Amino acid sequence: MKKELIKYFKSLGIEVYTNTKARGHQGFYVKNRIDISKNTKEERVMPTLLHEFAHFIHDKLEKNMVKTGGSLEVLFDTKNVLQIENELMLVTNFVDENSLFQKLTLHKKQVKEKIKKLETVIKSDYPNFMRSKKFRDFDKYIRKSKAKHLLKYDRVKFISRGLFNLKRQIEILSLDNLERDFPDMQPAFCAYIRLKSQQRKQARNSRRLNYYKKYYSKPTELFARLVEGLYLDCEHTKTLAPLACERFFELLEQGYYFELKEVFQSILFIGNVLVVS
Repeated sequence: MKKELIKYFKSLGIEVYTNTKARGHQGFYVKNRIDISKNTKEERVMPTLLHEFAHFIHDKLEKNMVKTGGSLEVLFDTKNVLQIENELMLVTNFVDENSLFQKLTLHKKQVKEKIKKLETVIKSDYPNFMRSKKFRDFDKYIRKSKAKHLLKYDRVKFISRGLFNLKRQIEILSLDNLERDFPDMQPAFCAYIRLKSQQRKQARNSRRLNYYKKYYSKPTELFARLVEGLYLDCEHTKTLAPLACERFFELLEQGYYFELKEVFQSILFIGNVLVVS
């Protein structure tokens, strides 16, 4: 079925490559070209081909979809898309467990707990400490210390030339060795530097979460994962998204999705008989 699908794609003028890096993804679509990563597992090749072909179809419906992410109003030819959007998010969660953000959510929780513990250490010596306000006692101490660089980086390397440039002197400072490298630094200050590090991790994690939430909620991605879901488990996908599937198959039969009808009915053998009545 994979060879037949690729052959059909090529007959439409689509270049298909199955031995690339696909820009770091399992698959990638751009300008009538579909790349499938050579590292994609065999059982994921067909769903990925269909996912990228869905982008090809969407590109024919909405020429600026690559930049805008498209719109469900165009994809489903209706203005009532709120329920469809909610259903498609459920399908996305079924098709791609990464869309649940379990690792990032767990990491967010762990970082939050570490920040609370470090804050407790600081407040044992400075009960009035607040993260939202300047830590003046720390600021006085750190001003003349090399440890100030660890407020921005977890690890810092200092390279200096010896006398007459005969030998380089290398000094490495890290959060792990704070107490050893700065024996005069009180525990509250060590905790504050480590708290700053956790806050950087927290910010990075939030940026990643926001990026992926925006990515997975793009109409073009929701549509592509609907196509994936119908291939992987049509009945379960219809259960998750009854309204979206009903409208999808209605438009499919009308030829609204161009060559996707041929793919579903002639190659995948998914047709009108599966429409929810």
